[in-house]
Amino acid sequence: MRHMSIEQVEPGQILGKTIFSSNGTILLAAGVQLTVYMINTLNRIGATMVYIKDPTFEDVDIPEVLSDETKRLVLRKMTETFESIRSGKTFDPRAVSTTAESVLEDVVRSKEVLLQLSDIRTKDNEMYVHAMNVCLISTMIGMNMGLAHSHLKDLSIGAMLHDIGKVERITDDNSIDPRRHHTWRGFELLKQKQELNLMIAHVALQHHESPDGTGLPRKLSGDQIHLYAQIVTVANMYDNLLFDLRAKRLLPHEACERMMAMSGTKLDRDVLVHFLRTVSIYPTGSSVRLSTRETGVVVGQHRGLPGRPVVRVVQQDNNNQIEVKEIDLARETTIFVDSVLS
Repeated sequence: MRHMSIEQVEPGQILGKTIFSSNGTILLAAGVQLTVYMINTLNRIGATMVYIKDPTFEDVDIPEVLSDETKRLVLRKMTETFESIRSGKTFDPRAVSTTAESVLEDVVRSKEVLLQLSDIRTKDNEMYVHAMNVCLISTMIGMNMGLAHSHLKDLSIGAMLHDIGKVERITDDNSIDPRRHHTWRGFELLKQKQELNLMIAHVALQHHESPDGTGLPRKLSGDQIHLYAQIVTVANMYDNLLFDLRAKRLLPHEACERMMAMSGTKLDRDVLVHFLRTVSIYPTGSSVRLSTRETGVVVGQHRGLPGRPVVRVVQQDNNNQIEVKEIDLARETTIFVDSVLS
Protein backbone atom coordinates (compact mmCIF):
# COMPACT_ATOMS: atom_id res chain seq x y z
CA MET A 1 0.00 0.00 0.00
CA ARG A 2 1.25 3.48 -0.87
CA HIS A 3 0.27 6.99 0.18
CA MET A 4 -0.29 9.06 -2.97
CA SER A 5 -1.36 12.54 -3.96
CA ILE A 6 -4.79 12.58 -5.58
CA GLU A 7 -3.12 14.16 -8.65
CA GLN A 8 -1.01 11.01 -9.10
CA VAL A 9 -3.92 8.56 -8.86
CA GLU A 10 -4.98 6.90 -12.10
CA PRO A 11 -8.24 5.17 -13.07
CA GLY A 12 -8.08 1.45 -12.40
CA GLN A 13 -5.98 1.71 -9.26
CA ILE A 14 -7.33 0.09 -6.10
CA LEU A 15 -8.20 2.18 -3.04
CA GLY A 16 -6.23 0.97 -0.03
CA LYS A 17 -8.13 2.56 2.84
CA THR A 18 -11.81 3.29 3.38
CA ILE A 19 -12.92 6.93 3.17
CA PHE A 20 -15.66 7.93 5.60
CA SER A 21 -18.29 10.64 5.30
CA SER A 22 -18.96 13.12 8.11
CA ASN A 23 -21.48 10.88 9.88
CA GLY A 24 -19.29 7.79 9.81
CA THR A 25 -20.86 6.06 6.83
CA ILE A 26 -18.57 4.68 4.13
CA LEU A 27 -18.01 7.06 1.24
CA LEU A 28 -15.62 4.76 -0.65
CA ALA A 29 -14.64 1.33 0.65
CA ALA A 30 -11.12 -0.07 0.61
CA GLY A 31 -10.67 -2.42 -2.33
CA VAL A 32 -12.81 -0.47 -4.81
CA GLN A 33 -11.33 0.10 -8.27
CA LEU A 34 -11.19 3.83 -8.82
CA THR A 35 -12.85 5.36 -11.86
CA VAL A 36 -12.42 8.79 -13.44
CA TYR A 37 -15.70 9.84 -11.79
CA MET A 38 -14.54 8.68 -8.35
CA ILE A 39 -11.21 10.48 -8.67
CA ASN A 40 -12.93 13.68 -9.82
CA THR A 41 -15.36 13.39 -6.91
CA LEU A 42 -12.51 13.02 -4.43
CA ASN A 43 -10.93 16.13 -5.92
CA ARG A 44 -14.21 18.03 -5.69
CA ILE A 45 -14.82 17.22 -2.02
CA GLY A 46 -11.32 18.30 -1.06
CA ALA A 47 -9.43 15.01 -0.68
CA THR A 48 -5.73 15.55 -1.40
CA MET A 49 -4.06 12.24 -0.46
CA VAL A 50 -5.27 8.62 -0.65
CA TYR A 51 -3.88 5.16 0.01
CA ILE A 52 -3.51 2.97 -3.07
CA LYS A 53 -2.81 -0.75 -3.22
CA ASP A 54 0.44 -1.55 -5.01
CA PRO A 55 1.48 -5.14 -5.89
CA THR A 56 5.09 -4.30 -5.08
CA PHE A 57 4.07 -3.28 -1.58
CA GLU A 58 1.14 -5.64 -1.13
CA ASP A 59 2.52 -6.91 2.19
CA VAL A 60 2.85 -3.40 3.64
CA ASP A 61 0.11 -2.76 6.15
CA ILE A 62 -0.53 0.76 7.46
CA PRO A 63 -0.69 0.46 11.27
CA GLU A 64 -3.93 1.75 12.75
CA VAL A 65 -4.53 2.70 16.37
CA LEU A 66 -8.28 3.14 15.98
CA SER A 67 -10.43 0.39 14.49
CA ASP A 68 -12.86 1.24 11.69
CA GLU A 69 -15.69 0.54 14.16
CA THR A 70 -14.34 3.13 16.60
CA LYS A 71 -13.81 5.66 13.80
CA ARG A 72 -17.41 5.28 12.64
CA LEU A 73 -18.61 5.64 16.24
CA VAL A 74 -16.60 8.83 16.84
CA LEU A 75 -17.65 10.46 13.56
CA ARG A 76 -21.31 9.59 14.14
CA LYS A 77 -21.36 10.87 17.74
CA MET A 78 -19.50 14.05 16.82
CA THR A 79 -22.01 14.70 14.03
CA GLU A 80 -24.94 14.12 16.39
CA THR A 81 -23.39 16.32 19.10
CA PHE A 82 -22.54 19.25 16.85
CA GLU A 83 -25.85 19.09 14.99
CA SER A 84 -27.74 19.16 18.30
CA ILE A 85 -25.94 22.36 19.27
CA ARG A 86 -26.51 23.94 15.85
CA SER A 87 -30.22 23.31 16.17
CA GLY A 88 -30.35 24.83 19.67
CA LYS A 89 -30.81 21.51 21.45
CA THR A 90 -28.77 19.96 24.23
CA PHE A 91 -26.37 17.07 23.65
CA ASP A 92 -25.86 13.84 25.56
CA PRO A 93 -22.52 13.94 27.44
CA ARG A 94 -22.88 10.26 28.36
CA ALA A 95 -22.77 9.29 24.69
CA VAL A 96 -19.59 11.35 24.22
CA SER A 97 -18.09 9.74 27.33
CA THR A 98 -18.83 6.25 25.98
CA THR A 99 -17.26 7.18 22.66
CA ALA A 100 -14.13 8.48 24.41
CA GLU A 101 -13.90 5.18 26.29
CA SER A 102 -13.82 3.32 22.95
CA VAL A 103 -10.95 5.53 21.78
CA LEU A 104 -9.10 4.92 25.03
CA GLU A 105 -9.53 1.15 24.73
CA ASP A 106 -8.10 1.17 21.22
CA VAL A 107 -5.15 3.33 22.27
CA VAL A 108 -4.31 1.01 25.18
CA ARG A 109 -4.58 -2.03 22.92
CA SER A 110 -2.27 -0.44 20.30
CA LYS A 111 0.17 1.27 22.65
CA GLU A 112 3.21 0.07 20.68
CA VAL A 113 1.97 1.53 17.39
CA LEU A 114 3.43 4.87 16.30
CA LEU A 115 0.90 7.58 15.52
CA GLN A 116 0.07 7.82 11.83
CA LEU A 117 -2.97 9.83 10.75
CA SER A 118 -4.30 8.04 7.70
CA ASP A 119 -7.94 9.09 7.39
CA ILE A 120 -8.80 11.11 4.32
CA ARG A 121 -9.98 14.65 5.05
CA THR A 122 -12.73 16.24 2.97
CA LYS A 123 -14.69 19.48 3.28
CA ASP A 124 -17.63 17.42 4.49
CA ASN A 125 -15.93 15.49 7.30
CA GLU A 126 -13.15 17.96 8.21
CA MET A 127 -14.49 19.12 11.58
CA TYR A 128 -15.34 15.62 12.77
CA VAL A 129 -12.11 13.95 11.63
CA HIS A 130 -10.21 16.79 13.30
CA ALA A 131 -12.03 16.13 16.59
CA MET A 132 -11.27 12.41 16.27
CA ASN A 133 -7.59 12.99 15.48
CA VAL A 134 -7.05 15.47 18.30
CA CYS A 135 -8.71 13.02 20.68
CA LEU A 136 -6.47 10.19 19.42
CA ILE A 137 -3.24 12.19 19.58
CA SER A 138 -4.02 13.64 23.01
CA THR A 139 -4.88 10.23 24.45
CA MET A 140 -1.64 8.75 23.10
CA ILE A 141 0.38 11.60 24.60
CA GLY A 142 -1.40 11.25 27.93
CA MET A 143 -0.77 7.51 28.03
CA ASN A 144 2.88 8.08 27.16
CA MET A 145 3.07 10.52 30.08
CA GLY A 146 1.67 7.89 32.44
CA LEU A 147 -1.69 9.48 33.24
CA ALA A 148 -4.13 7.34 35.21
CA HIS A 149 -7.12 5.85 33.40
CA SER A 150 -9.63 8.31 34.87
CA HIS A 151 -7.44 11.23 33.83
CA LEU A 152 -7.01 9.78 30.34
CA LYS A 153 -10.79 9.49 30.06
CA ASP A 154 -11.32 13.17 30.92
CA LEU A 155 -8.48 14.17 28.60
CA SER A 156 -10.04 12.17 25.74
CA ILE A 157 -13.46 13.79 26.24
CA GLY A 158 -11.95 17.26 26.48
CA ALA A 159 -9.90 16.68 23.32
CA MET A 160 -12.93 15.40 21.42
CA LEU A 161 -14.96 18.47 22.40
CA HIS A 162 -12.16 21.07 22.30
CA ASP A 163 -13.67 22.95 19.34
CA ILE A 164 -17.31 22.64 20.38
CA GLY A 165 -17.53 26.43 20.70
CA LYS A 166 -17.02 26.77 16.93
CA VAL A 167 -20.43 25.24 16.35
CA GLU A 168 -22.16 28.29 17.80
CA ARG A 169 -22.73 30.94 15.13
CA ILE A 170 -22.25 33.77 17.64
CA THR A 171 -18.51 33.12 17.97
CA ASP A 172 -16.07 35.57 16.42
CA ASP A 173 -12.39 34.78 16.95
CA ASN A 174 -11.41 38.18 15.53
CA SER A 175 -13.47 40.12 18.09
CA ILE A 176 -11.62 42.08 20.78
CA ASP A 177 -14.11 40.62 23.27
CA PRO A 178 -12.53 37.35 24.53
CA ARG A 179 -15.99 36.04 25.46
CA ARG A 180 -16.84 35.77 21.76
CA HIS A 181 -13.83 33.55 21.05
CA HIS A 182 -14.79 29.93 20.33
CA THR A 183 -12.72 28.74 23.30
CA TRP A 184 -14.82 30.79 25.72
CA ARG A 185 -18.08 29.75 24.12
CA GLY A 186 -16.99 26.11 24.33
CA PHE A 187 -16.26 26.56 28.02
CA GLU A 188 -19.70 28.07 28.59
CA LEU A 189 -21.36 25.12 26.87
CA LEU A 190 -19.40 22.41 28.68
CA LYS A 191 -19.38 23.84 32.20
CA GLN A 192 -23.17 23.47 32.29
CA LYS A 193 -22.89 19.68 31.92
CA GLN A 194 -22.78 18.31 35.46
CA GLU A 195 -21.99 14.85 34.06
CA LEU A 196 -18.61 16.15 32.87
CA ASN A 197 -15.55 17.03 34.94
CA LEU A 198 -15.03 20.81 34.96
CA MET A 199 -11.48 20.24 33.69
CA ILE A 200 -13.04 19.11 30.39
CA ALA A 201 -14.56 22.56 29.99
CA HIS A 202 -11.16 24.10 30.73
CA VAL A 203 -9.65 22.15 27.83
CA ALA A 204 -12.03 23.97 25.48
CA LEU A 205 -11.21 27.27 27.20
CA GLN A 206 -7.42 26.97 27.27
CA HIS A 207 -6.35 25.02 24.17
CA HIS A 208 -5.26 28.23 22.40
CA GLU A 209 -3.22 29.53 25.34
CA SER A 210 0.59 29.53 25.09
CA PRO A 211 3.36 28.99 27.67
CA ASP A 212 4.78 32.44 26.82
CA GLY A 213 1.49 34.19 27.63
CA THR A 214 0.63 35.29 24.09
CA GLY A 215 -2.33 32.95 23.57
CA LEU A 216 -6.08 33.38 23.69
CA PRO A 217 -8.53 34.11 25.17
CA ARG A 218 -6.96 35.10 28.53
CA LYS A 219 -3.20 35.18 27.81
CA LEU A 220 -2.43 32.60 30.48
CA SER A 221 1.15 31.36 30.78
CA GLY A 222 3.17 28.46 32.14
CA ASP A 223 1.51 26.50 34.93
CA GLN A 224 -1.63 28.62 34.66
CA ILE A 225 -2.57 26.40 31.72
CA HIS A 226 -3.97 23.01 32.73
CA LEU A 227 -1.98 19.96 31.61
CA TYR A 228 -4.93 18.60 29.62
CA ALA A 229 -5.12 21.84 27.65
CA GLN A 230 -1.34 21.83 27.06
CA ILE A 231 -1.63 18.33 25.60
CA VAL A 232 -4.59 19.24 23.39
CA THR A 233 -2.74 22.35 22.18
CA VAL A 234 0.04 20.14 20.80
CA ALA A 235 -2.41 17.65 19.27
CA ASN A 236 -4.54 20.42 17.75
CA MET A 237 -1.55 22.14 16.17
CA TYR A 238 -0.15 18.93 14.67
CA ASP A 239 -3.43 17.96 13.04
CA ASN A 240 -3.97 21.49 11.72
CA LEU A 241 -0.46 21.67 10.25
CA LEU A 242 -1.07 18.42 8.38
CA PHE A 243 -4.66 18.79 7.27
CA ASP A 244 -6.13 22.30 7.53
CA LEU A 245 -7.90 22.71 4.19
CA ARG A 246 -7.53 26.50 4.37
CA ALA A 247 -3.77 26.60 4.88
CA LYS A 248 -0.57 25.25 3.32
CA ARG A 249 -0.34 21.73 4.65
CA LEU A 250 2.92 20.26 5.86
CA LEU A 251 4.28 16.72 5.78
CA PRO A 252 4.68 15.01 9.18
CA HIS A 253 8.44 15.64 9.43
CA GLU A 254 7.94 19.29 8.45
CA ALA A 255 5.18 19.72 11.04
CA CYS A 256 7.37 18.18 13.75
CA GLU A 257 10.22 20.55 12.87
CA ARG A 258 7.85 23.53 12.96
CA MET A 259 6.53 22.46 16.36
CA MET A 260 9.99 21.86 17.81
CA ALA A 261 10.81 25.48 16.95
CA MET A 262 7.85 26.49 19.19
CA SER A 263 9.03 24.51 22.21
CA GLY A 264 8.73 26.55 25.39
CA THR A 265 6.95 29.46 23.69
CA LYS A 266 3.79 28.29 21.90
CA LEU A 267 3.99 24.67 23.05
CA ASP A 268 4.87 23.09 26.38
CA ARG A 269 8.33 21.54 26.16
CA ASP A 270 7.63 18.37 28.18
CA VAL A 271 4.37 17.61 26.37
CA LEU A 272 6.11 18.11 23.02
CA VAL A 273 8.84 15.61 23.96
CA HIS A 274 6.23 12.97 24.76
CA PHE A 275 4.38 13.74 21.53
CA LEU A 276 7.52 13.24 19.44
CA ARG A 277 7.96 9.80 21.00
CA THR A 278 4.54 8.70 19.75
CA VAL A 279 4.46 10.05 16.19
CA SER A 280 5.63 8.45 12.94
CA ILE A 281 7.78 11.16 11.36
CA TYR A 282 7.99 9.27 8.06
CA PRO A 283 4.65 7.41 7.83
CA THR A 284 4.47 3.89 6.48
CA GLY A 285 3.49 3.98 2.81
CA SER A 286 5.12 7.34 2.03
CA SER A 287 7.69 7.66 -0.75
CA VAL A 288 11.11 8.99 0.21
CA ARG A 289 14.48 9.77 -1.34
CA LEU A 290 17.50 8.62 0.64
CA SER A 291 20.90 10.24 0.98
CA THR A 292 22.17 7.49 -1.34
CA ARG A 293 19.95 9.04 -4.07
CA GLU A 294 17.79 5.91 -4.07
CA THR A 295 14.02 6.29 -3.85
CA GLY A 296 11.76 3.91 -1.98
CA VAL A 297 8.71 3.48 0.19
CA VAL A 298 8.63 3.38 4.00
CA VAL A 299 7.54 -0.14 4.99
CA GLY A 300 8.40 -0.35 8.69
CA GLN A 301 8.88 1.69 11.87
CA HIS A 302 10.91 1.53 15.07
CA ARG A 303 9.26 2.55 18.33
CA GLY A 304 11.66 5.01 19.97
CA LEU A 305 13.41 5.79 16.66
CA PRO A 306 10.66 7.45 14.61
CA GLY A 307 13.18 9.16 12.33
CA ARG A 308 14.85 5.89 11.31
CA PRO A 309 12.28 3.81 9.39
CA VAL A 310 12.70 0.77 7.16
CA VAL A 311 12.65 1.73 3.46
CA ARG A 312 12.02 -0.67 0.57
CA VAL A 313 13.83 0.24 -2.64
CA VAL A 314 12.68 -1.27 -5.95
CA GLN A 315 14.95 -0.75 -8.94
CA GLN A 316 16.28 -2.40 -12.08
CA ASP A 317 19.79 -3.87 -12.10
CA ASN A 318 22.17 -3.84 -15.07
CA ASN A 319 20.39 -6.87 -16.57
CA ASN A 320 16.98 -5.14 -16.39
CA GLN A 321 15.97 -7.44 -13.57
CA ILE A 322 13.84 -6.06 -10.76
CA GLU A 323 15.88 -5.79 -7.58
CA VAL A 324 14.12 -5.31 -4.24
CA LYS A 325 16.00 -4.48 -1.07
CA GLU A 326 15.10 -3.10 2.33
CA ILE A 327 17.27 -0.55 4.08
CA ASP A 328 16.82 -0.35 7.83
CA LEU A 329 17.95 3.14 8.77
CA ALA A 330 18.22 2.07 12.42
CA ARG A 331 21.08 -0.21 11.32
CA GLU A 332 22.44 1.79 8.39
CA THR A 333 23.39 4.79 10.50
CA THR A 334 25.19 6.65 7.70
CA ILE A 335 22.07 6.72 5.50
CA PHE A 336 19.21 9.14 6.14
CA VAL A 337 16.01 10.37 4.53
CA ASP A 338 16.91 13.25 2.25
CA SER A 339 13.37 14.22 1.22
CA VAL A 340 9.78 13.01 1.24
CA LEU A 341 8.18 12.60 -2.19
CA SER A 342 4.58 11.99 -1.07
